[in-house]
Amino acid sequence: MDGMTEPSDVPTKPTNQAPAAGGPDVPDWEKRFRAPRVSLPEWAFDAPHRALFVSNATGTYELYAWDRETGVQRQVTDRPNGTTDGVLSPDGEWIWWFADTDGDEFGVWMRQPFAGGPDEPAVPGLAPSYPAGLAVGRDGTTVVGRSTEEEGTTLHVVRPGQEPVEIYRHRESAGVGDLSHDGTLVAVEHTEHGDATHAALRVVRLADTAGAAGAPAVTPVAELDDTKGGTQPLGLAVLGFAPVDGDTRLLVGHQRRGRWEPMVWDVVSGVETDLDLDLPGDVSAEWYPDGSGLLVVHSFEARSDLWRYDLATRRLTRVDTPAGSVSDATARPDGEVEYLWSSAAMPPEVRSTSGAVVLDPPGTRAPESVAVEDVWVEGPGGRVHALVHRPAGAAGPLPTVFDVHGGPTWHYSDAFAAGPAAWVDHGYAVVRVNYRGSTGYGREWTDALRHRVGLIELEDIAAVREWAVSSGLADPERLVLAGGSWGGYLTLLGLGTQPDAWAVGIADVPVADYVTAYHDQMEALRPLDRTLFGGAPEEVPERWAASNPLTYVDEVRAPVYIAAGVNDPRCPIRQVENYVDRLAARGAVHEVYRYDAGHGSLVVEERIKQLRLEIEFAARHLAAVGGPRTDGG
Repeated sequence: MDGMTEPSDVPTKPTNQAPAAGGPDVPDWEKRFRAPRVSLPEWAFDAPHRALFVSNATGTYELYAWDRETGVQRQVTDRPNGTTDGVLSPDGEWIWWFADTDGDEFGVWMRQPFAGGPDEPAVPGLAPSYPAGLAVGRDGTTVVGRSTEEEGTTLHVVRPGQEPVEIYRHRESAGVGDLSHDGTLVAVEHTEHGDATHAALRVVRLADTAGAAGAPAVTPVAELDDTKGGTQPLGLAVLGFAPVDGDTRLLVGHQRRGRWEPMVWDVVSGVETDLDLDLPGDVSAEWYPDGSGLLVVHSFEARSDLWRYDLATRRLTRVDTPAGSVSDATARPDGEVEYLWSSAAMPPEVRSTSGAVVLDPPGTRAPESVAVEDVWVEGPGGRVHALVHRPAGAAGPLPTVFDVHGGPTWHYSDAFAAGPAAWVDHGYAVVRVNYRGSTGYGREWTDALRHRVGLIELEDIAAVREWAVSSGLADPERLVLAGGSWGGYLTLLGLGTQPDAWAVGIADVPVADYVTAYHDQMEALRPLDRTLFGGAPEEVPERWAASNPLTYVDEVRAPVYIAAGVNDPRCPIRQVENYVDRLAARGAVHEVYRYDAGHGSLVVEERIKQLRLEIEFAARHLAAVGGPRTDGG
C-alpha cells in the first residue's frame, strides 16, 4: 500500500468528559484506562491529616485535596488538559500547582487555599518559565527554580510579603534540591561542570531578611562534587534535609560504588556517614518524620521493596510489601508506611503497613491482566533484561510488540500498565526491554549511551528480538516496534537502521529530527543532549547524523504511525513535521495524528482514542500475514 493516510490534518482537541461506566460491551482494555486511580497522597508535615493527590476520577488527571480527619475530598484543579504538578505547604494551608498552557510546561506557580477558594499567583514577581524545582518552607519561605532560553537556570528565594530575590544563575542545568526544616539552608543540584547526567551539590545559607541593596542574599556553606570538575562520571542527588529544626544533616544519593545509594552528609561539619547497605540494585531513601531513621526504597531487576534503616543502631529491617513494584512510599508520623503498589497483573493500590487500603478511589476496579515473565538475553554490552507479557493460553509464534520505554534514564518494572495489557488483550505478546541506558542495573549500564546515542539501545533490542523469534514466542513477520518519547525516538531510528526487522512502527511524541529538536526543545534539555553526544550539533555533526532518525528516513520500509502533541516542549512539533514531510515525499505508508496537548495527554478518553488508532493501524498492516484480532475482547 502506498501513500499517506491521515485521520486528521488539524490538531484534535482532547475531551475531558468523565469516563462512561464500564458495561458488558466495553472491552477490558478500555476499562483499565477508565478505572479511577489515585497517586500516593502527599501529606503536610505540620498538618498530617491534610493531603494532596492526583486522580483521573473525572476522566482527566487533576489534583485533589483530602482532609483525612473528616474524610472530605475535593477537586482542586480543573483544566482541559489536566494538572499533575502540585505541592502542599508544610502547614497544610496552601496547595501550589503549576499552570502551563495546554501541556507546554511553560508557566507560573499558582496557589489555592486547602479549604477551597480562588487561585492566585504564588509568586507575582516571577515571569513565566519552565520549572526547575520548588521547595516550600514551614515559615512561608519558598525557593523557586526557573529555566528559560534567555537566562538559563535561575533560583529565587521568596519570603512572605517580600519580592523574590535571585540566589543562583547559570547557563547549565540546575534545580532546587531542598530547603532545610528551619528554612535557613538551601541545597542546589547543579551541573556547572558540564556533565548534565551527573549533578554536583551546593548548600547555601539564606540571609535573615531580603537585606539592604547590595547585601548578599546567601552565603556559601558547603560543596560536594563527585565528578571532580566533570572528570569523573559520578552523580549526586538531594534526597532531603533531616526533618528537625537546627539539624544540618542532608540525605544524599551517590554512585560511588557503581549504583545509586544513600548517605548522610552533615553540611556544616562536613561529616559523611556511609550507610553501606547490603542490597543489590539501586537504593533511594527518605527520612522518617522524627529523623531517627530512613525509609529505604530498593529497586532491583524490575522489582522493588521497602526497608527501614535505624540510624542509631545501623540496623536494616524489611518493611513487608507484596511482590511487585512500589512506585512511591512515605513514612507517617505514627510510624506506619504508606505506599503505592501494583504488579503487571494487579491494578495499583495505596496500601499501608497497618494492612489497610489507604485511599480507595470510587468506581469499578480495573480488570486484571497477565503476569510478566523475566527473560535475560546476552547482548553486545552484557546481559539484557526484558519483561514478557504473553496472552494467556496463547501458543507462539505470536504477533509481538516491542514496547520501548522513554527516558532514557528509566526502566520498565513489574508494575500495572494499561497500554501493554491492551495489546495482550488483542492477541499480541509484548516484550519490554530494559536496554543500556535504563536505571536499576548499575551506573555503567545507565551511562553506556555516550556518543553512540540510540544505536546502543537498538543493539540490545535487536538481541532480545533475536531471542523472541528463535524461542518461538514471536512471529518474525509480525513484529511491531513501538514507544513514546525516547521510545518513540528509538522506534523511528530502529525503523531506519533495521528496516528488515520490523513490520510496523508506532512512535508517540518522538524525536524524529534530532538536530531540529535540539534547537526547538525546552532549554533544560539541551545540556543533557550535549552531554550524551559530547557536544552540540555544530561541534560533533557526525555523531548527531549517525543518531538522527531523519538520516535514515529514506530506508524505512514498514508502515509508520506517529502521534504528536502540537504544544510539546520536549519533542517539538516542527521536527516531527520535517520527518513526516520526507516520508510523504517518497510516498511512504504512514499516518500522523496531531493532538492539542504537550508531551502526552492527561485526558483518559484521549489516551484511549490514541491507543485504539495505533492498534487498528497495526492490525490493518499485519492482516496480510495473519494479524491478530482487533476487538480486544
